[in-house]
Amino acid sequence: MPAPVRRLVLDILKPIKGPSVIDVGREIGDLPGVEGVNITVKEIDVDTITLSITLEGTDIDFGEVERKLEELGCVIHSIDQVVTGKRIVEEPDLED
Repeated sequence: MPAPVRRLVLDILKPIKGPSVIDVGREIGDLPGVEGVNITVKEIDVDTITLSITLEGTDIDFGEVERKLEELGCVIHSIDQVVTGKRIVEEPDLED
């Protein structure tokens, strides 16, 4: 059995028209295995909003997240971070 996904950080493009950022967060937060959602607006232009979405949970199903985002009219630009395993491992701060 594969290790559970504990955190996903996604770069998302959302159309200006359509569900609000709040609604996107609520819809994603209701998915099984998702315990928390953080959405940060990175950029707004005439037609789209660029979002950074961080999901944390016990066993996040990327396929379900992707399906829900597409249903909401969003496009995944990139997967910027994945954390899997029995616990969340934070990235070390190497700047000193």
